[in-house]
Amino acid sequence: MTMNTPISQYIIIVIISGVLNVLLAIYAYYNKSKFAGLKLFMWSTLLSAVYTFAFAFELASDSLGEILFWIKIEYLGMPFISIFSLLLIMHYVGIERFNTPKKAWGLFVIPAITLLMVLTNDFHHLFYKEVFLRPNVDTPMVEVVPGLWYYVHGSYTSGSMYVSLFILGRYWRKKKTIYRKQMITLAIGVALPMLGALSYTLGLTPMGMDPVPVIMCVTSILYVTAIFSTALLTVAPIAREHIFESMRDGVLVLNLENQIMDFNGAATQIIPALTPLAIGQKLDHIWKRGAESEAFSFDVDPTTEHEQEFKWIRGGETFYYRIRASKLLKPNGQLAGRTIVMIDVTEHTLLQNKLRHLAEIDGLTAIYNRTFFMEKSRQLLLSAHQRQQPCSFILFDIDHFKLINDRYGHSVGDFALQHVVSICQQTLPASALFGRYGGEEFAIGLPNTKLEQAGQIAENLRAAIESNPLYSSAKALTITASFGVNQARAPVVPLETLLSEADVALYRSKHNGRNCVHLHEQDSIHAIEAKKPY
Repeated sequence: MTMNTPISQYIIIVIISGVLNVLLAIYAYYNKSKFAGLKLFMWSTLLSAVYTFAFAFELASDSLGEILFWIKIEYLGMPFISIFSLLLIMHYVGIERFNTPKKAWGLFVIPAITLLMVLTNDFHHLFYKEVFLRPNVDTPMVEVVPGLWYYVHGSYTSGSMYVSLFILGRYWRKKKTIYRKQMITLAIGVALPMLGALSYTLGLTPMGMDPVPVIMCVTSILYVTAIFSTALLTVAPIAREHIFESMRDGVLVLNLENQIMDFNGAATQIIPALTPLAIGQKLDHIWKRGAESEAFSFDVDPTTEHEQEFKWIRGGETFYYRIRASKLLKPNGQLAGRTIVMIDVTEHTLLQNKLRHLAEIDGLTAIYNRTFFMEKSRQLLLSAHQRQQPCSFILFDIDHFKLINDRYGHSVGDFALQHVVSICQQTLPASALFGRYGGEEFAIGLPNTKLEQAGQIAENLRAAIESNPLYSSAKALTITASFGVNQARAPVVPLETLLSEADVALYRSKHNGRNCVHLHEQDSIHAIEAKKPY
């Protein structure tokens, strides 16, 4: 047989089709863990390879005996291809009813009988009534007279293909654009061989040869293109039926490679970069192109389940979300990927922050209230003892505050408290704890500060308060304050004792004419020299 004859060229194309099917089967084998449908695709392409290679050998045979032998080999693969394609498409759209060995075996009964009929045709002639060589042709080619089971087999195969196309058509509107591209690929992969088989049955093919193996070369190229352009069969809507577009929570479905498999409408509101083109892309790539958020990254390990919260800034507004990652399992219990649920907890978080603010902050002066100041001071004291660093406390209150309230009214008294707090915040070091201890009395915690240093800080505060009068509608009101200072000693001395001793020093300042600072030492209380601001 020369290489420039139509038959030889036809054989070459058929062999190319077989090679492509082998390559696709190998690809499916090594990637079958990504999507259960790849196992079905592997068997479909492997059986297609058996069919096409055997058909190539049939065309190259020199005798009727060789041709009949390769026809039998062809039927080791050909009757089962349409059934594996049907199961693949059912799995793709989420119809799992027949995708278990116990339920799927019934679909293979007719193909198995077809194989048996072909292998034993010499005894009953139910598949081929007669097989003979065509007369007046240069290359040996066979003609067949179909038997009863030939029509049963053809009807069953065609029916399987029609069902596959019907399923794809039915689910067309339910899928996103990227899935429609995949569905078109699958539909063409079914429709072209079906049309080829129909044209062969009607005697419309060149030289009366079966065009299906050549068509498989086209569909194989189409599959290869779709696998790399739309992640065909590695990104599939296996969880689509379980995600409702009406959900308020954003939902992402990821495969084992951390690629986005699907998402709902709420997720697109949270992550603007989620478009149909995001299907098949890594989640981290899409996340980085989203809105501004705090430092956050998803755990890329699909075997872990975790929950965490993050802050997301979108359009100038701040939102808070709780991220919940859960395993996504196949019906057989194997890991298929994971779902990421993004729950909007903005309202809850803002309320929680408000309650925390109310629990920690004094409403009038916006500094720590007494309860929270005491809590933070105990932590400060413990840290100072652990690090073996000094720690001091200051108590002070506003002189003659009752007189300010009585003479000018409580509103001016409130302004006086806020005025003093503002001066202290501008004067105190950044590390200081500052709280309202009660009424017009305030407390200050100073980490890594010795008694003399704390006394100097208190003196600076006293001078700043005195030299910055409160300007009201009535007049400029000069405010002064009296201070008591104490330093933490042994760890056994509790915070309450230290503040009580600072309070004793404060009252010594009041009894000594007010507007001054007294230090409490272990055995005595003494005043520091006031440095008047002039």
